[in-house]
Amino acid sequence: MKVAFATQDLRRVDAHFGWAKNIAIYDVGPGGHVFLKAVQFAGDFKEDGNEDKLAPKIEAIKDCAILYVAAIGGSGAARVVANNIHPIKVGQPENILALVEKLERVLKGTPPPWLRKALAKDQQRTLDFEE
Repeated sequence: MKVAFATQDLRRVDAHFGWAKNIAIYDVGPGGHVFLKAVQFAGDFKEDGNEDKLAPKIEAIKDCAILYVAAIGGSGAARVVANNIHPIKVGQPENILALVEKLERVLKGTPPPWLRKALAKDQQRTLDFEE
């Protein structure tokens, strides 16, 4: 499953989603993880009520199941959730690799229902009408 991290320094989740200079994207599963890409954003990142700056970020993470952020505004959260992405807010800056490893451990066990739903985002639905 693809997981996105809002980051200023590409090492920690330390950014508000709307103000993040970077989004790091990893593929995470119970057997390990792979760094996929870092998407950089240019422009003015101050709080200004300009919702247009969210569009490229939403586009960059649209195939992710989870988004880790230091903070996210109400409209940003609504747009993330509308794209079936589960936002997770961290209380203080946290190392991205530590979060990835923690997520791997949870996936090896019995993930909570919300995480099982997020995992299903990557899998295509197949309907067998003969069953």
